[in-house]
Parts: sequence; structure tokens; C-alpha cells
Amino acid sequence: MDADKVVRDFCDAWGRGDVDAIVAGFTEDAVYHNIPMEPLVGTQAIRGFVEGFLGSTASVVAFDIRHQLVAGNVVMNERVDTLSMEAGDVALPVCGVFELTDDGKIKAWRDYFDMAAFTGG
Repeated sequence: MDADKVVRDFCDAWGRGDVDAIVAGFTEDAVYHNIPMEPLVGTQAIRGFVEGFLGSTASVVAFDIRHQLVAGNVVMNERVDTLSMEAGDVALPVCGVFELTDDGKIKAWRDYFDMAAFTGG
């Protein structure tokens, strides 16, 4: 398992708006936590969030990975996520931490960002 490639491919799926590929990247009991918000647990909750986010908030989310480090099954990246929305593009600096299983599934994903940068506040 190439942890670096797993996370890069996962991030690319967001840019394609590929909900099925995004959700397939997680274990059934995965935890996805955008730190300013409540964590999502399990693929059903994660799918609901991704579908809602890509369907109503942002049509495309391009992940520009600036730095990515791998230590075993943990991958950390510093990114700028550009959300293409009706009101215009929003560039959001993000630090992400991914915990992977030995077979390359995401069992935990935490993104750290400033919610005010997202909401314009």
C-alpha cells in the first residue's frame, strides 16, 4: 500500500466530484472530522455530507496539496482547497491528517481550517 498515492488519489476524487470514489476510500466505520464541526461516523453519514456539500455548497473542490508527509499509515498534508461556488471561488487553507488501514482505506480523516475563511466572516 502506497499511503501517499492513496491520499493523493482520494483528493483527486474531490476535484472530479466523484462521490462514489470519495466514499469508497473510507472504511465502513470511518470518522471524518472537519474540526470546526461535529465529526461524521460511518460511510452513510459521510456520503450524506459529501452529496450535500457537492450538490448545494460547492460544485467542485480542487485540492492543491502544497506539502504531504507520510509516516507509516498516517498521512498529513497542507493544502489549499478551492471551492467553486455560485458566489465565486473560495480558497481555504487546510491541514489534513489521514489514518489509513493496511489495505489503504481511510479510517480517520481530520481537517483543520478556519471556519471564518469558509463563511466569509
